[in-house]
Amino acid sequence: QVSLTESGGGSVQAGDSLRLSCVGSGRSFTRYAVAWFRQVPGKEREFVAAISRGGPLTDYSPSAKGRFAISRDDAHNTAYLDMSNLKPEDTATYYCAADGYYTTERSRYTYWGQGTQVTVSS
Repeated sequence: QVSLTESGGGSVQAGDSLRLSCVGSGRSFTRYAVAWFRQVPGKEREFVAAISRGGPLTDYSPSAKGRFAISRDDAHNTAYLDMSNLKPEDTATYYCAADGYYTTERSRYTYWGQGTQVTVSS
C-alpha cells in the first residue's frame, strides 16, 4: 500500500508554467507506475500522463503532449508533472495515482492522492 500526496497547484496566468509533485509514502515507490489525472466539476476524471516503474515508458493525453512532461525521482519517492504553456482549459483538480501495472486507464489505478487545484486565467 502507498499513500500519495500532491502539491504544487496554484493560480497562474495563461502561458505560465507549473510543476506538480506527488510524494509517495508506505511501500516502496519503485514498485508502482504513476499517473496524473485531472477533473473539473461535473465531468469525469481524465487521463493526463503516466510513467512506468523505473520510468522507461511514458504516455500523454493529446492535450498534454508537447506541453506537459511526467518524470519520477525514486530516490525521493516523488513523481512530477511539469506543465508549460498553460491554458485556461487546463484548469482542474489534478490527481496523482499509482498502481503496480502500467496503464492509462483510470479504473485500473488503485491508489489516489487528494488532489491539487490548478487554475489558469486568461
